[in-house]
Amino acid sequence: MQTDPYANDPGRWAHSLIHHAEVLLPCLDAVGARSVVEVGAYAGDLTRLLAEWAARSGASVAAIDPSPQDTLVELAEANDRLELVRETSLDALRHIEIPDAVVIDGDHNYYTVSEELRLIDERAGAELPLLFFHDVGWPHGRRDDYYAPKLIPDEHRHPIAEGGGLFPGVEGIRPGGLPYKGAAAKEGGPRNGVLTAVEDFVDGRDELRLAVVPVFFGLGVVWRRDAEWADALEEVLAPWDRNPLLERLEANRVLHLAVAHFQYVDASQARDRIARQETVLRRMLESSAFAVAERLSTLRQRLGVARGQSVVGKEEIRRALEND
Repeated sequence: MQTDPYANDPGRWAHSLIHHAEVLLPCLDAVGARSVVEVGAYAGDLTRLLAEWAARSGASVAAIDPSPQDTLVELAEANDRLELVRETSLDALRHIEIPDAVVIDGDHNYYTVSEELRLIDERAGAELPLLFFHDVGWPHGRRDDYYAPKLIPDEHRHPIAEGGGLFPGVEGIRPGGLPYKGAAAKEGGPRNGVLTAVEDFVDGRDELRLAVVPVFFGLGVVWRRDAEWADALEEVLAPWDRNPLLERLEANRVLHLAVAHFQYVDASQARDRIARQETVLRRMLESSAFAVAERLSTLRQRLGVARGQSVVGKEEIRRALEND
């Protein structure tokens, strides 16, 4: 893999599907994919990897994103095998040619994912393409997140905790948790989250198989059991599917991500609080009223009026500020 998976990830959250390259690309090879559509390309991290793969395999790639970042635009302009579709997924999937494989990594909520699946399923019929889904793990597997809430019908949108902090094991919001601008206020329950949408799509359809690779926020894969390449795909995914060791590793990873962010927020707030306190103390040092109060307190002590009461003076404040 030539593409740097952390190129657009300074916090090293590993939020891109590119971290699943060692699973995703062998899946594409196993099914002999010659066309791939990526929903939610954003800055083009995975898109670049797919373009590299397409150059070797002779395949074509289409990236769907209504608001592509400059890096994605530049990548599309420089690559003949890559088409950039500047539409929402629900618009684009109504008319684009159904490919051999679809990567769904756009708006991470039940309504959008369910509608994307409905459109693909209706148009593909018995030739359902190989389907990949990102964020089937924590936090969006069981909790909606809305990139553009107004695009979601009111009856399909959960209450939102704008900028609310998400923390593993906390159903609601924890101040200082991982910040997600449009996350649902509560985790769990019906019609909530990416994995819930995928499970509901597969439920009752014995011809479909769902595998979950439980690392880096979770990769879901759905395919038809009767596809000619189904056995080859099963061989690739079986060691990864719901692997308990990977599940524990991911639980540990997201917990440390959340704890580190919580501590960062806590430390930042402490620094701000100390800075405000220091400002007040420096104003006291420059205050003539404080100087008078200090002299009066000292005099009261000498006269025995304020016996046993300590006097906080300018010198003590100076020493405290110097120690800071």
